[in-house]
Amino acid sequence: MGSRTLPLNTICFVVFLAWLLVWVLLPTKIYKQTWTPKLNSNLNSTYFGEKGTNLLLFSFPIMLIAVLGCVYLHLQKKRRLNPNSEMKCNCVTFSRRPVLVMAPLGIVTALELTFVVMFIALMIWSLGNYLYVSFGHLHMHKAGEKVWQAKFRSVSLRLGYIGNTCWAFLFFPVTRASSILPLVRLTSESSIKYHIWLGHLSNLLFVAHTVGFIIYWAMTDQMIELLEWSKTYLSNLAGMIATVIAVVMWVTSMPRFRRKMFEVFFYTHHLYIIFIIFYVLHVGSAYFCMILPGIFLFVVDRYLRFLQSRKRARLLSARLLPCDVVELNFSKSAELYYNPTSMLFINVPSISRLQWHPFTVTSNCNMEQDKLSIVCKSEGSWTQRLYQEISSSIDRLEVSIEGPYGPNSADFLRHETLVMVCGGSGISPFISIIREIIFQSTKPDYQAPNVHLICAFKNFSDLSMLDLLLPISGTPAEISKLQLQIEVYVTREIEQPKTDTQKLLQSLWFKANPLDSPISTALGPKTWLWLGAIIASSFVMFLLLLGIITRYYIYPIERNGTEVYHYSYKCLWDMFLVCACIFIASSAVFLWCKKENDHREEKQIQNVEVPTPTTSPGSWLYSADRELESLPNQSLVEATKVHFGERPNLKKILFGLKGSDVGVLVCGPKKMRYEVAKICASGLADNLHFESISFNW
Repeated sequence: MGSRTLPLNTICFVVFLAWLLVWVLLPTKIYKQTWTPKLNSNLNSTYFGEKGTNLLLFSFPIMLIAVLGCVYLHLQKKRRLNPNSEMKCNCVTFSRRPVLVMAPLGIVTALELTFVVMFIALMIWSLGNYLYVSFGHLHMHKAGEKVWQAKFRSVSLRLGYIGNTCWAFLFFPVTRASSILPLVRLTSESSIKYHIWLGHLSNLLFVAHTVGFIIYWAMTDQMIELLEWSKTYLSNLAGMIATVIAVVMWVTSMPRFRRKMFEVFFYTHHLYIIFIIFYVLHVGSAYFCMILPGIFLFVVDRYLRFLQSRKRARLLSARLLPCDVVELNFSKSAELYYNPTSMLFINVPSISRLQWHPFTVTSNCNMEQDKLSIVCKSEGSWTQRLYQEISSSIDRLEVSIEGPYGPNSADFLRHETLVMVCGGSGISPFISIIREIIFQSTKPDYQAPNVHLICAFKNFSDLSMLDLLLPISGTPAEISKLQLQIEVYVTREIEQPKTDTQKLLQSLWFKANPLDSPISTALGPKTWLWLGAIIASSFVMFLLLLGIITRYYIYPIERNGTEVYHYSYKCLWDMFLVCACIFIASSAVFLWCKKENDHREEKQIQNVEVPTPTTSPGSWLYSADRELESLPNQSLVEATKVHFGERPNLKKILFGLKGSDVGVLVCGPKKMRYEVAKICASGLADNLHFESISFNW
């Protein structure tokens, strides 16, 4: 399989380097005076107009990478190798050791820092070359304009160009089902910080660009230009509207604002649709093609998520734990495969029709082939309402889902020793990891890593979350074969309470509804192949329709010379065709896959017997067939050591670990994550390998 996947990986890497090279050359004299005239003479035909060059150099390479990436990921998915050999594939291995741990950047690895430095260098290089070329060919836009004023205008304009470069990368991190991020071993949730960094930088540049032009117009008595909507050129008014929207989105996305008023942040961030429309009307078709790939792939992903969310997920049961935690268990398609630490987005219309919240999948698709579980901690207003609604003994709850999304491989299982440090509900992603190790331990050729789970809980009742380590159903949990050590630190209690918390455990079964469906991907088992088909067909369709409309509708109007086709109308055509082609291709593939999925779901429903809804305290954890004295639970109890009234000494624990290959994962409060990252970055223990996997959206 490696002989087939290696060329695809290599081709994607080479094409990406060529694409970056174009961005490097874009602001230079060579590109302006040599490349541009030659390319324009060949590509700016009556079929694509001024967009031909940019479609070839900026749009086509990334779309090609996206399609090849889909094929590569499909072949990788078919492998599903033993985790011990997960990293033996021929790929470039980068350092994940954290080198910078500080707010507001967070935990930055060596690889990330390298790319940040390279990106900043690209920004400085581009701005310097833009100014060098423009200062050598200054154009006075008004009679009597001074040279320094023309230079001031040029600087303001080029700041907008640099902001446009940021936008070329902005949407890749938020494309959840991306076929590009996995090529560099990233997921959407782990790369969301790149979207935040690029958002701050681009907004700063756009504000500087706008303020600079306002100052320039004020100095040269051209303030009327602020309201201009030209028929033959870009619209200044559209740019002003886009800037105002961007500032609103920017302010409401600041960390303090987002934490205190999340709903305001959530709703205002959806103004991005209006922003993109006015932004394209301002920059024009040619510059739109430079940032088209990121937007194109995001719209494909967003529309497929919309189609998937139209179905109601079949919620089978729930477990209410004494620590205000609820475990939701859904029915899933047997063909649905996901890796540990995957995320599932859920929407509960009875709480909010618009809000979607991400939760870590705790189940294992190998052990529980027909069920998928998530854990929700009652902390914010939305999760508190969810907990209250389920605890009110309802017999059915309508839930829509998107996902699951996650890493393409579980390569962190390759370590000889695995240390997982968590605080509170941060244990959720580690539940899926431990269940995966339990499953892999049943294979004779698998060498399971020694697992150390370090948990910090506020109260003793939070220990009930450890019961989630063992699945309710599926393959019997042979946890006795697992080298597992659990260290629990209860920080707010100095001794074990005498209250019998077991009586607080509660299980609920929900009534079946024929309108509900098992969780499955929008495109079925061959998701990556179908996604590649959608990307390729929709982009080709876009090029064909764009060429036809330009050649047979727009060009005849402009050829006569008596009338000019409105500049903004060309931009609107571009945006309309992008959306229309994506909707047509995605809908056709989705409906085809839905027909096959419905047939498989009918067979699965016939084989599932749903019990009558009941409410029985502790019936799942402490029933006759699953007592605490049973072997799996006994092994779990024996592996657990509880410390009261203290916090874990992470330096002592991590530095005291033996072995040459220790993987360190952390999930919990920011202070805990930073402390673990700093310990791994200190270089005092060469055997500690920090895995830069984010569990926080």
